Amino acid sequence: MSAENQTARPAIRVYMTGSCDGSETIRAALAAHPEIDFVGSSETITEAASALVGGHLRVVLHATRSSVLPSDEIAAIREHTSAALVLLASGEASRLLEEALASDVSDVLLLPQLPDSVVFALRKAGQTIRRPDAARAHDGTIVTVFSPKGGTGKTVLATNLASMLAKQGKKKTLLVDLDLQFGDAAIMMGVEPEKSIFDLVVAPGELDAEKLLGYTTRHACGLDMLPAPLRPEDAELVTEAKVARLLEVARSTFDVIVVDTSPFFHGPMLSTLDRTDVLLLLTALDVPTLKNVKLALQTLDLLSFPSNRIRVVLNRADSKVGMKQAEVEQALGMKVQYRIPSDRVVPLSVNMGTPVVLSDGKAEFARSIDEIAKAVFVKPGEQTKRRMFRATAKA
Repeated sequence: MSAENQTARPAIRVYMTGSCDGSETIRAALAAHPEIDFVGSSETITEAASALVGGHLRVVLHATRSSVLPSDEIAAIREHTSAALVLLASGEASRLLEEALASDVSDVLLLPQLPDSVVFALRKAGQTIRRPDAARAHDGTIVTVFSPKGGTGKTVLATNLASMLAKQGKKKTLLVDLDLQFGDAAIMMGVEPEKSIFDLVVAPGELDAEKLLGYTTRHACGLDMLPAPLRPEDAELVTEAKVARLLEVARSTFDVIVVDTSPFFHGPMLSTLDRTDVLLLLTALDVPTLKNVKLALQTLDLLSFPSNRIRVVLNRADSKVGMKQAEVEQALGMKVQYRIPSDRVVPLSVNMGTPVVLSDGKAEFARSIDEIAKAVFVKPGEQTKRRMFRATAKA
């Protein structure tokens, strides 16, 4: 193959961690190589955390001086990314090679190596899509409920939608409360959880499907819940990287993951957005909310969040407050996809700790939630195709 044809191929996105004898030479060669999109490097995985998350990497090249498989380092990398992993080692590494065959590692390169040989190994590793869990073929849909202003009914929508999907839709559903300091999802579901998302992320060991299920709370309707931390000060330990891994594992286990959020674009929210298939953006018939939602749409555009995944939801749509739906659409520059009516059963259900869709399925509010539930759920096979298209577009 000619050099011209080689450089015509899309560059493979690589990040390098760790160090060993000769790794600096390889790092410099990769950074200048036309077939490599070299994102960066760091000697420690902790320093690399923010660069590893987000699903944008194709391969992580990890350099090690160890003569055995660096299992702890591999586990730390896997907390942040599911990209293909190639080890770069110096010195005697016969045991490392043997252990790598039975591990998650795509390849092991023993130095010295020609840069082109390293590039060949990275491209080969990047052509294989890693499936970290046995059930990875089960590819669930992540529905994020967001509003940049408190009091718009975000948690009411999230809890009712998740309950509807679990009970009426017969979907294996997980409700994640990412309003990390003051989340109310558990209260609105009428449960007193013993464990929260905080307990999950600080627990030792790598996160997998079995471990995730051990920290969820099951509701009588069939819904699994992962509540917000019980104490506001614990919120800071639920990091962007932890949320990224949590959602990847949840996606391999559940049909639908409904994520309730805080009204801020903090790290965990950004990590969630990167994995969101449907974003329900809640607005209302008042000027302050419209102003914030418009700013949120501008922020989403700056974050390159695909506009075709945004669904504008107008809450209390029939309120007589001197504003119409057409004015909302004109202000936002987007159509309202779903309308949720005002209904006196909603505050009653909140105080009772029972979602309306479970206590009064014939209520007008419940019918509007049913409409949303039927529209947002994407079959796993269809979602895989959408995500592959998204990855191709990013590349």
